[in-house]
Amino acid sequence: MNLKPKPIQPPAAIYQTPLRPSPSEVAERIDAALTTAPQPVTVYFRADDIAIPEPTLHRLLATFSAHRTPLALALVPAWLTPSRWAAFQRWDADHPDLWCWHTHGWRHVNHEAVGRKSEFGPSRAQAEILDDLKRGMKRLRDLLGDRFSPIFTPPWNRCSAETLECLSSVGYRAVSRDIGAAPFPPPSLVDIPIDVDLHTRKERSVPDGWKALFLQLEKAFQRGSCGFMIHHQRMNENAFRFLEDLLGILNAQPCIRPVAMSALPARSSPSAFP
Repeated sequence: MNLKPKPIQPPAAIYQTPLRPSPSEVAERIDAALTTAPQPVTVYFRADDIAIPEPTLHRLLATFSAHRTPLALALVPAWLTPSRWAAFQRWDADHPDLWCWHTHGWRHVNHEAVGRKSEFGPSRAQAEILDDLKRGMKRLRDLLGDRFSPIFTPPWNRCSAETLECLSSVGYRAVSRDIGAAPFPPPSLVDIPIDVDLHTRKERSVPDGWKALFLQLEKAFQRGSCGFMIHHQRMNENAFRFLEDLLGILNAQPCIRPVAMSALPARSSPSAFP
């Protein structure tokens, strides 16, 4: 079993300089986006590659706890051990309503020889996919018990049609990927898309990076819901400061409703998150 996470990548270009939008500038962009958005706007946050209770992750949990904002934590089953889960349980016991613990693949390993990375991609046989899905769910259910949420986040935000068909047969109720990801999930799965990538951005220009980030946010607001993706391993001090500003501004908006991802499958139909 692979208990070691993948190599850590550097922070995105927008966080490699202390120059960033001020809180007032962020608030102005959000206010402008809300003027033509359906209200209330639902927002939710998902943090990927979770398993190691390291200082950066503890700081992320402390940040969301201080802002009383729900956070969905995508756990890599093969990386999680009983001792690691015990460390997370101390956070979970204090504010169980804030955390949505769910599945992030099996080992977070790429199986594609060519093309884009995927753990559950088209080159794998359905029997192999099904076996890994079952192993991942069993491991998390055994460790987490009733704290486990049957939501599946595929590594690299992509998976095959065969994987989507297998998910509901194993017992998953929802899948979370990039907005507009193909193929579409079957009607048995709620689609909970991610609209704004906070930390694995690829723009090399800092101005272009901020422009693209806010454009993603504004487009999502027009649909009435916005999912944010977090990668704590790629966060530095600048990234944490922006996240603090963002959470404070979102929570101060009466027409924005932060929700837990675990509540979305129970409240929504698959078509509610196009």
